[in-house]
Amino acid sequence: MTMTAGRGRIDALDVLRGVAILGTFGTNVWLFAGPGGPAAWISTAFTEGDPLETALQTVTNGKFLALLTLLFGVGIELQYRSAVRRGNPWPGRYPVRAAILFVEGLVHYVLVFEFDVLMGYAIASFLVAYLVGRSDRAVRAWAGAVGAVYVAVLLAVTALLVVTPDADASGSAPDPALTASWPRQVLLRLEYATLFRAELLLIVPSAVVLFLAGSRLVRAGAFTDAAAPIRRRLMVVGLGVGVPLNALTAAAGPDWFLVDRYLAPPLVALGLLGLGTALVQRARRGPGPIRHGLTAVGRTALSCYVLQNLLAAVLCYGWGLGLAERFAGTGPWFVLALWSGVSGLLLVAAPLWLRHADRGPLELLMHRITFAGVAINRAGSSAHAQSGRHDP
Repeated sequence: MTMTAGRGRIDALDVLRGVAILGTFGTNVWLFAGPGGPAAWISTAFTEGDPLETALQTVTNGKFLALLTLLFGVGIELQYRSAVRRGNPWPGRYPVRAAILFVEGLVHYVLVFEFDVLMGYAIASFLVAYLVGRSDRAVRAWAGAVGAVYVAVLLAVTALLVVTPDADASGSAPDPALTASWPRQVLLRLEYATLFRAELLLIVPSAVVLFLAGSRLVRAGAFTDAAAPIRRRLMVVGLGVGVPLNALTAAAGPDWFLVDRYLAPPLVALGLLGLGTALVQRARRGPGPIRHGLTAVGRTALSCYVLQNLLAAVLCYGWGLGLAERFAGTGPWFVLALWSGVSGLLLVAAPLWLRHADRGPLELLMHRITFAGVAINRAGSSAHAQSGRHDP
């Protein structure tokens, strides 16, 4: 495997995770940049927009989130292998880690962002932790069953939308007052939690399948130097099949939203995974500033995911700087500037943070809470052993 010297990390994974984090923000930034924020977006989600805006949204919609989900599954497999290598039981304390991630996601949802994915990841990772160590046959059966039901349901709903006469899609005008008060936003998220958290029904089964796919890619050796044929197959499937399919679903109109958002992007993400890994492994020169920044963002992915949403909220919402309402008539240019500015800040800030710590702040918090009981038990065992030496 291509490792970071002295750390045992796979270079391509950190770079790809950084790309996925910034790419996911490329989807979320549109929610922050509209007057009224994500709550107002729901009323205008399926209306016709500026052609350039539509094209830019299509480029990022679902693809980088799917890539991030695959990489999360890779991480679960690597943690499983680490536990086995050290002789530790599995899943061990991983359910505690998943519970902490769920709480972090809940806090992120309530205080920052209506469409948080961390809660869905936490639920899916808890389930996958008990599957990842099972036989390939069992994993294929679970992934196949969950994936088949998921695809069938989404296609059935899509077919129903296609044959149902279109309702008035003009939508209501966005209400900037929705973001004028932070306490009011928090209350809205609590009051309409069923609506805002309904996406979990789509995220969790998709994440289960993609987590298992990421795990099996590690077992297939997709990140080793000798795995060029595997990466080529990923690129053929993702870029040769997934991209044209995604283009068709994007052009088919809002009735195909579910396929465009949840079914086609994972195929594209496989291609991005293969292409990105190949590019990193073929790079002969040392990492430049962009790759260095992406690697750092990838290593602090959880912190950067939350921070980019928090920064966007402060910049865009009425209780912050109110830039969304101020630049509402500028088309996609304000959104591009916002994405570039926040992403650039992360590319600079993440390497600076890692000069003083080996994890991001939220990653450090999660690690310390996860293993707090272990440290206490070890300290108690050590104290008991030392006291035992002085027993008569």
